Parts: sequence; structure tokens; C-alpha cells
Amino acid sequence: MHTLLAERGYDVHEHQVTADFDRPNDAAAFPDLAGYDVVVPMGSVRSLTATDEIDSWIFEEIDIVRAAHERGTPILGICFGAQLLATALGGSVERAPVTEIGWYEIFEHDGSVNPVGPGPWFQWHHDRFKVAADAQVLAVNDNAVQLFRSERSVGTQFHPEVTYEHLEGFLAGASEDYVNEHGIDPARLLAQMRSNEERNARQCAALVDWFLDEVAGS
Repeated sequence: MHTLLAERGYDVHEHQVTADFDRPNDAAAFPDLAGYDVVVPMGSVRSLTATDEIDSWIFEEIDIVRAAHERGTPILGICFGAQLLATALGGSVERAPVTEIGWYEIFEHDGSVNPVGPGPWFQWHHDRFKVAADAQVLAVNDNAVQLFRSERSVGTQFHPEVTYEHLEGFLAGASEDYVNEHGIDPARLLAQMRSNEERNARQCAALVDWFLDEVAGS
């Protein structure tokens, strides 16, 4: 995602909210988003269903994302970032009935056009979001809303940015108990990533182009 935005001429500033897994409330101060052309909230191991673990910063982040949206700043929320965005815009987050880890196709919803294609797209999430009544659901699967738009803001439940290196990092951060609990076969997941990576890079680039040209440019 960083590289794609840079290729489109953006000077990308990355902000890591928390750096220590064992200290989820030890957060870095947020930058002032008023001077940014685009905001891209990304994924997290944290959950909006457990805000007591992150209450030193999560409500502030919800507020500043809402303020950015109201200013008309284009926002692209990814996974946790989409859940954050949905919440900021009047929606909610709940535990998903099915944990999705791996590759899933997504589908158009109630006649809406899915502008990013069916995928399959990579997923790693336990929660799902519900959007506000004035937001447009663009794509779903059997388990969750997967893509929505509200004015110049877009949220994806899936991870369009994922690469082999990202997945290695996800797996490195997963405990043995977690891997066993969710039936994850790391070698199989990495092999699937390798076979999907080139196609996924193309569809991620197409998603970013759509967002910048059709949403941010609207």
C-alpha cells in the first residue's frame, strides 16, 4: 500500500499507534490529520469489541477519523481500519460468526456494483462491522460485509495489501495455541500466498487506483 501510494505521488507518513503487544494502551500521540490528503487506517491485532484494552487511544482515533471524513478527506480503511471507520460513521462492530483466515471471494450486494472484483481476497479477522444506514454496501460474502463506501470514505474487511512478507509477520505473531485453535496450517497458508501473490498485487493496485481516481477524486 505504501509503495502504491508513493507511485501515485503521495508523500507517505506511517504512524504506528502501539509498538508493544503486551502494552496495548501505551500509544503514540496521533498526528493532526487536517493537513493530510488521504488517510489509510490499517489492520490491528486489537478489537473494537474489547475497547477496555485500548481505551487510552481508540476513542480519540474514532473521533479524528470521523472529523477527517466530515472535512471531506478521503479515507481507505483496511480490516480493523474499516471497522474503525464504520464505527466513526455511525455503524458498529461485533464478533463474526466465522473467523476468516485465508482467501475468500466477495460478491455484489443488492444490485450494487462491486468495483474491485471478486478476488479471492485475503482475510484474517475475527470481527465484522455493520455500516450506518446512509453508507453503501458494495460487496459481501456469507460471513460479513466486505466493502462499503460513504461519500469519500471506503472500508474493506479484507487485506488487499498483503504480501508473502506480511503473512510471515502475521504468522510470527501468532502463538502456537492460536494456530492450533483456529486450525491454521502455516506452510499451506504460505504456499497459497505464494501462488496468489502476483495476482493479488495487481488487484490491490487496481483497488488503489479506483479509490484514488473514483472516490478521492470525486
